Amino acid sequence: MTLIKSISGIRGTIGGAPGGALTPVDIVKFTAAYAATLPLRKPRPNGERYKIVVGKDARMSGDMVEQLVVGTLVGYGIDVVKCGFASTPTTEMAVLFAQADGGIILTASHNPRQWNALKLLNDKGEFLTAAEGQAVLDLAEKEDFDFAEVDRLGSIEEEDFTDRHLDAVLALPAVDAEAIRAAHFTVVVDAINSVGGIIMPRLLKRLGVKCIGLNCNPTGDFAHNPEPLPANLVDLCETVKKEKADLGISVDPDVDRLAFICENGEPFVEEYTLVSVADYLCELAEKEGKPIATVSNLSSTRALRDVTEKHGGKYYAAAVGEVNVTTKMHEVGALIGGEGNGGVIYPAIHAGRDAMVGVALFLSNLAHKGLKASELKRTYPQYFIAKNKIQLSDAALIDKILGELKRIYAKEDINDIDGVKINFEADRTWVHLRKSNTEPIIRIYSEAATMEAAEALGNEVIEVAKKIIG
Repeated sequence: MTLIKSISGIRGTIGGAPGGALTPVDIVKFTAAYAATLPLRKPRPNGERYKIVVGKDARMSGDMVEQLVVGTLVGYGIDVVKCGFASTPTTEMAVLFAQADGGIILTASHNPRQWNALKLLNDKGEFLTAAEGQAVLDLAEKEDFDFAEVDRLGSIEEEDFTDRHLDAVLALPAVDAEAIRAAHFTVVVDAINSVGGIIMPRLLKRLGVKCIGLNCNPTGDFAHNPEPLPANLVDLCETVKKEKADLGISVDPDVDRLAFICENGEPFVEEYTLVSVADYLCELAEKEGKPIATVSNLSSTRALRDVTEKHGGKYYAAAVGEVNVTTKMHEVGALIGGEGNGGVIYPAIHAGRDAMVGVALFLSNLAHKGLKASELKRTYPQYFIAKNKIQLSDAALIDKILGELKRIYAKEDINDIDGVKINFEADRTWVHLRKSNTEPIIRIYSEAATMEAAEALGNEVIEVAKKIIG
């Protein structure tokens, strides 16, 4: 296993040899590099102290990683605000609440419990830009750090920002708490035994929703694979049917991804989390005569584009990765955006994926429509995404394949901001090919009106790629 170092943070398994795991030495080194680059992002000519927020999910290594991160920041002369157990969006909001200069989130998101990571934030509670993240990575390799003298060490304070986060969610004009309370919803929540078990029941209680908890004890001992995919949510599906609930909610360990289960126990489909919320917000904006723009990454369903254009709005595509999506959203002044993995980004509150915002807006939509979740799903354009890959012996072949595909399909609508996406407008299908950052693989996503057609489209492009290789 190789330590994954990217512009948004450092990720690896806990335990193992250096270079193949996230070791205590790595944690200190990258935290120090983040601290050392603070003056580049936010100069302090008068030498004022910096303040950094630190939050963590409930995974078992959290306490150990937190002690190392906090100790390193204090050793660099930085004041630390410890949020304790906090969702990723809560920690992002805490940067704003505390008027901090940045934040570090200790979570490996949907990865299994042996993983942990440092996710790095700027003073807006957003992920670092590509250039800022690269500066951290470069300095970490040099290990050129200048720690504080003993009388300049930082301080530590603790504050729980969970309720302030929920206050902000409920204060959103688009969240219709009265309509939700009047609907008397019953919801089952699978929080994978992490911080979702703390914040999600609190949100639902404040919305007047009956909450049935499943894996809501924040022990970090994940009850199943934590990625909120249908294959991992069998118990949630069965519990929704057994309890005759209106909805099932699944979140990942740091509560930025969100997936729903319909009242009949069938997946709403993670791709459609953003679609449903966007449709609701676009409808409100259309009635008020406001401009509408939405953003998702190239590998996300076309359904977002369809519902946006239905309401007279403009859809924009971004490269894969949350920082790329948020950058595009800022550029076009987007109403809503996110990714097909269940991430909802609503700038009216903050520019980060937030499952609490997603739940509050989805329930508002469900209450307004007066439909069951399965009925709501059927009101949206129906697409299916197939996923495949091409394993190569030589990474040098990747650029050749992508370049030739652009030439072969030049008559189609091509987007090459992140790999190559070929849009076949005649039948409203697409295929997206992008290279892996860690191994000689081309990942292939294809979408069509049926899974069979999506798989056939992906296989067609694979055969073309094989001919290019020769």
